[in-house]
Amino acid sequence: MSAAPRTASYCHCVDCRRWTGASVAAFAAFDAVSVHGLGAPVVHPSGAERWNCADCGSPLAARFAYLPDQTYVPVGILDQADAIAPALHSHADSQLPWLHIADDLPRFEASARSRLSGSAD
Repeated sequence: MSAAPRTASYCHCVDCRRWTGASVAAFAAFDAVSVHGLGAPVVHPSGAERWNCADCGSPLAARFAYLPDQTYVPVGILDQADAIAPALHSHADSQLPWLHIADDLPRFEASARSRLSGSAD
């Protein structure tokens, strides 16, 4: 990445949980033009473009049609993960019932696309 992330978010949706293998995913949102060297994505039926490491299969990045010009990178793969705290929860309605994250961050039942895109909620 050639720039700092715009924001970071937890995502509780089933697709992100399955893709990352985690009970909740945390992603940093970067301007798409600042993310380099990903190669060709795999396009999933949902329309999401996703990149995985060719060597180990780890999730590397994702793009979504409803959030144009942004690339989402799992926070856990970044060297600066300790400095990139999520600012909100997306798909909170899909949070696993046994997972308890005690914070006061905004929780959006669905994608939080308006907040993530910078438009009014």
